Amino acid sequence: MTTTPGPRTPPTTQDLLTAARPLAIDVGIPLGLYYLLRGGLGASVWLALAVSSLGPAVRAVASLAARRTANRLAMLMLAVNLAGIVVSLLSGDPRAMIAKDSLVSSVIAIAILVSVAARRPLMSEGLRPFLTKGHPDRTAAWDRLAASSARFRRLEALFSVIWGVALLADCAVRLIGAYTLPVAVMVWLGTVLILATIVLASLVGGVASVPMDAMLSAEAAPGQPAAGAGEDREPAGAARGGNR
Repeated sequence: MTTTPGPRTPPTTQDLLTAARPLAIDVGIPLGLYYLLRGGLGASVWLALAVSSLGPAVRAVASLAARRTANRLAMLMLAVNLAGIVVSLLSGDPRAMIAKDSLVSSVIAIAILVSVAARRPLMSEGLRPFLTKGHPDRTAAWDRLAASSARFRRLEALFSVIWGVALLADCAVRLIGAYTLPVAVMVWLGTVLILATIVLASLVGGVASVPMDAMLSAEAAPGQPAAGAGEDREPAGAARGGNR
């Protein structure tokens, strides 16, 4: 007799908050603090970057001390801020100040691509809470698929590659524009380019995130066969080292 699976319990507000907490602490708060100090209080670029780096620095050290593992989001934000501090000490030439934004962005792009080469895709830190929606069943499904599904890991890596390449291309275009176009043009065009890059990467990234979402839904569905069952499943020991 076939048993009809019961309805899944929707994620609670607490589940959603728990899922979003790392992004808020490691990315949202440092960025918000930077813009508050820089735009709201008129602090210098150097001071705003230095103060907004304190949180990621503490989080990175605490993670290494407590779990002997690196908090990758915190370390990325720390690296970006340190790069910004270095660049902010460059000449006050307006073209150099425009170019610094693209150089800082390149730090993020390179970090993402290096993480893919190391089989620890960095963009998964943001993609995971977005796709699992804080639901325990989907979170557990992510862990199982990451450990046993080669297809899921390929899609995970592809998503990060798309973002890394997009940000690197944006960096190159803005760097060229900083020294070839009028400063008045690049002041507004730089913002347009980064926004366009984010929108484009989000749309193109759907080629990876959409099938990943489908795999998670199938894996987490009660009484349903696991996504990719019998196709690309591997023993847990064959998966990339260490689950997130």
